[in-house]
Amino acid sequence: MRTVLIIDDNPAVGEALSLLLSLHDIRPLTALNPEEGMAQLEREQVDVVIQDMNFTADTTSGEEGVALFRRIREAYADLPVILLTAWTHLETAVELVKAGAADYLAKPWDDHKLLATVENLLELSESTREASRVRRERRRRREVLQNSYDLGGVVFASEAMARTLDLACQVARAEVPILITGPNGAGKERIAAIVHANSLVKKGPFVAVNCGALPGELIEAELFGAEAGAYTGANKAREGRFELADGGTLFLDEIGNLPLPGQMKLLRVLETGEFERLGSGRTRKAKVRVLSATNADLKAMIRAGTFREDLYYRLNVIEVNLPPLSERTDDVLPLAEHFLAGRATLGDAAREALLAYPWPGNVRELKNAIERAALLAGGKPITPELLNLPQVTTLVARNLDEPSREAVEGALHQADGVVSRAAQSLGLSRQALYRRMERYGLTAPA
Repeated sequence: MRTVLIIDDNPAVGEALSLLLSLHDIRPLTALNPEEGMAQLEREQVDVVIQDMNFTADTTSGEEGVALFRRIREAYADLPVILLTAWTHLETAVELVKAGAADYLAKPWDDHKLLATVENLLELSESTREASRVRRERRRRREVLQNSYDLGGVVFASEAMARTLDLACQVARAEVPILITGPNGAGKERIAAIVHANSLVKKGPFVAVNCGALPGELIEAELFGAEAGAYTGANKAREGRFELADGGTLFLDEIGNLPLPGQMKLLRVLETGEFERLGSGRTRKAKVRVLSATNADLKAMIRAGTFREDLYYRLNVIEVNLPPLSERTDDVLPLAEHFLAGRATLGDAAREALLAYPWPGNVRELKNAIERAALLAGGKPITPELLNLPQVTTLVARNLDEPSREAVEGALHQADGVVSRAAQSLGLSRQALYRRMERYGLTAPA
């Protein structure tokens, strides 16, 4: 239940506020002095604190209230605190708001304004608490992944990447083919290497071949090997990738580029483990874990007759999808820092540009942009201009055009403190407006 702690040495104040809050389904707790208030915070889950500024009858300096506020902030940094103040404490209250207090209300208070302030802070507190819970859960999940599996030093912070890695590691020990899908430059080969590193054949070789980088007439020789004279320039016999990967993992990147004759031979190998070198009638065997990857729509290729349906189902026993970088923006800055490797620092505007840019080339494009900028920075902080990203000026300008503190305050005032209405007038979601309110240290007025 939503809970508000009232810390005031006047029992009548505690009683009046408790009655007001109870009538609006808010659970009140009371404390008559700072020590009792801190003890309540240790025992109870509190969402908002309303505290008096003075606890000594012979002084009106507000020093006790300041000391209490600082204790609460030190022990519970995210807990919203409303200050109850007489006019003699107004300047002090304003200073504490600048230091992080949620709001201040003068005594005697206006019930409507106090309730509106408390309701907004309760909603914000719930959102903040949920966000903290999600962050803790994600951090725990990352720690479990990093402690339980060999991730090969992969850098990630996003939930989307954590899910992909979790699935890849879970299925790594299954002796079945895995199809890794995702756009170019997203890191599909990195996922394949992680699967191999956590598989039953991790001590065997990891052999990768890009089916899209070889001429069609050479793909079969590349995969299955060739005898001397099997094709022009084949002066001696050579092993194919299947032979080289025997006892380990073969990674077939851009599998959609494999021509139909090669698809048919690959299907046979997957079914029997047998193959022949190009130009040879001798059957050979290899025990290989096959991983494949594609950025193509293989189902569309099946409908078009350019990819075998039976091969698709052989390769896609388990599918691991790697989202584009645009869908895991939490990874952008950690990856950028990783690629910088301490050679330069990122300025604030460059960080904004990195987060705003859609990264059509994914991690590969990010790495190239960062390495180029680091070379040009000459030891100075990297700017958006050094990143040289298409549309970066427009994107940064769009970020800079977000509602200012004054615009947010004005919208909240016009909306009579109703956050959803203020968000609509600003063209923001309610959650986005709460984030800006938190950034600017604002609460909704009555």
